[in-house]
Amino acid sequence: MASTSAPRSSLSSAASRIATAASNLSSDSQTLIAEIRKSLGIIKGIAVDLEKAQRSDKVKELENTVLELLESCNDCTNLSEAISNVGNNYQPSGQLTDFSKLLEDKIATLKEESPFVPQNNPLYRQFKEAIWNVHHEGQPMPGEEQEDIVMTSTQNILLNMTCPLTGKPVIELENPIRCMDCKHIYEKDPVMHYIRSKGQAPCPVAGCPKFLQEERVICDPLLRIEIDEIRAASTSNKAVTNVEDYTEINDDID
Repeated sequence: MASTSAPRSSLSSAASRIATAASNLSSDSQTLIAEIRKSLGIIKGIAVDLEKAQRSDKVKELENTVLELLESCNDCTNLSEAISNVGNNYQPSGQLTDFSKLLEDKIATLKEESPFVPQNNPLYRQFKEAIWNVHHEGQPMPGEEQEDIVMTSTQNILLNMTCPLTGKPVIELENPIRCMDCKHIYEKDPVMHYIRSKGQAPCPVAGCPKFLQEERVICDPLLRIEIDEIRAASTSNKAVTNVEDYTEINDDID
């Protein structure tokens, strides 16, 4: 018994160390992604000021920079997900493991499932809309209907827009946290109470097969940035709607 339990214990310890290392590396990648997202917000603000100053040439240069950063952000996201996936699913054996090959294969799969298309990226669309609105606020962008603009302005990568337990909008949560397994977002205190009271706590979102674990429901580096982006987009949409309402009132008066 002893001779078989020792190797098993060693393999279990190795799996635990790999999972911890993968979690740390994935967190580092997410921190870098968060910094890129912050930079994109700053660049958008500068581009708006340049557009107001009629410096279209400089705006175009910044647009190219945005595209480069978005591609880097996409690469970092794929790397972070690949590291997390390999770390969570790695099963040690007596054979040597080629981790580089595992990561490369997973990244290739992620790229195939979700290819990088700048025109479909919400952050790129928000950049284009911000520039367009400098001189054409409330008007459809070329080739798009008004309803399309509203839709792209509110696009986001948040999986749920209200806390499944409280029903409170995500942008109003005081302490938002996200499950690293199913990506659903919750208010911290209610979900922690839910997890501790259940023992095994199934995700309360209908149809979600995941179980919530206290150490896997966290405020990751990107969450607050993503929520701020949604909040800013919502504020922008309200401003456009107010302009349209005011115009309709004036038309009625005339």
